[in-house]
Amino acid sequence: MAKVNISTVVSVSCLWLSVVLRTVPIGEGARILAIETIVGKSHWYFMSSVLRSLTDAGHTVTVFTPFPDGDRANYTEVDTSRDFSLKLDLDVMQTIHDYGDPFVFMNILPGIDRFFCDAIYSNKQLTDLMAPEARDRYDLLLIEPVFIDCVSYLSDELRLPVIYSIPSPMLTAIEGRFTGHMSNPACVSNLFASHAVPSTFVERLMNTALLTYSMTKTRYDQLVTVFTNPRPYDLAPTVSPSIIFQNSHYISESPRPVTPNVVYVGGIHLKPPKTIPKDILDFIENSPQGVIFFTFGSKIKVSSLPKHIEQSFKEALANIPQRVLWKYEGEMKDKPKNVMTRKWFPQREILLHPKVKLFISHGGMSGVYETVDGGVPVLGFPVFYDQPRNIENLVLNGMAISMNLLSITTEKLSNAISELINNEKYAKNAKIASDRFKDRPMTPQQSVVYWTEYVIRHKGASHLKSHALNLTWYQYFMLDIIAVALVFVFLVTFVVFKVFRCIKTLTKYKVKTQ
Repeated sequence: MAKVNISTVVSVSCLWLSVVLRTVPIGEGARILAIETIVGKSHWYFMSSVLRSLTDAGHTVTVFTPFPDGDRANYTEVDTSRDFSLKLDLDVMQTIHDYGDPFVFMNILPGIDRFFCDAIYSNKQLTDLMAPEARDRYDLLLIEPVFIDCVSYLSDELRLPVIYSIPSPMLTAIEGRFTGHMSNPACVSNLFASHAVPSTFVERLMNTALLTYSMTKTRYDQLVTVFTNPRPYDLAPTVSPSIIFQNSHYISESPRPVTPNVVYVGGIHLKPPKTIPKDILDFIENSPQGVIFFTFGSKIKVSSLPKHIEQSFKEALANIPQRVLWKYEGEMKDKPKNVMTRKWFPQREILLHPKVKLFISHGGMSGVYETVDGGVPVLGFPVFYDQPRNIENLVLNGMAISMNLLSITTEKLSNAISELINNEKYAKNAKIASDRFKDRPMTPQQSVVYWTEYVIRHKGASHLKSHALNLTWYQYFMLDIIAVALVFVFLVTFVVFKVFRCIKTLTKYKVKTQ
């Protein structure tokens, strides 16, 4: 066997490596302009997680946000908190009264969104970016859309491909504007529905009514504004997004048809857990029967619960063997001995602790993914927006019970808590949901980076958009084809009728002449 000359091998390898390196394209980081349009912490958690994925991949991001975290490498913030009125610690009863009924909520939603749109375009730094000489600063616009289309104007002025960041399930009323596709209300629940899937006649009827009303109301408000007090963004041509990053997953969203440019990245905000503060950790680990975690998120003020409802919670929780971590603002009177209250708890870390047996939640999307990731059963008290639907999807997965906050009693609470903790099926189903949630071909962060770069590589990726976006509403619903078909059927029927009438007349004539 011939001896191999080591120096020759090294020389050939170096030559091959130099050729390969010269043929490998050197990527450049994209320049991305991002805008958070909604003043909601949960909305910002999702958007900021998407942006973190892009900056970690080497892209440069400039973001307009009402929740500044501070600049870092490749990341610059413009503080817009002065442009918006921040509403945190909402009163529970007022929130239910104002937003709990989806039909009532749809009445006020366009006005809220118009306020957000006006606030966005009143920011001088943003309007400066829309000047012709500043149009080449960025490669891509990443923004959260609202029900009133004020995004198209910005995208059109900047001449940039746009990616939507949606921190909830799909905004059903305006899905057609985004994708060209409209979900069938017979099988896909509306964003504001109180069911995971419309499985009964009443649910399908209500689902259809919700979709019809929300679409009609949104369109009507837009037309009224255009004819009475139009803003520049009301008159802009509609620009559809290249990609939609949606905070959904098959655990929180029942299977439904989606267009190729809709990318599910539910759970992208989940980060590696940190250390739980010592006093909270000791409280958890020194509980022989485990722990219940109770919070209504960052926006709802739990201490604003009516006294009789708060008392029902106190009495029910005082009579269980578990300890309770209760997110509560201020000092709680007559606090049960087994309860620890704080204005803030490390929710992500707590839900991953093996001693946590139950999560009492309002059903916010961030908390849904955190509890699914931790495999913890849920007792849900949805308040508004997508929360009823979120909780019902967990119920459908067999890991939750949903209750009406306004009709609870100590007995009902005690029974529900006992059922969720003592019936092993809920914990078992929660673990199954957790396994399904984690089983993905790529992480949400990798999906965001891949599809963002894909849009830039393919100059907006217009080939991913549905042809339905090019159709008018009557073409989409095939009303023109139906009209032609009806005319054809009418003509054929008319001709057949005339032929038979002629035959009948001729027959009568022959009979008379014979």
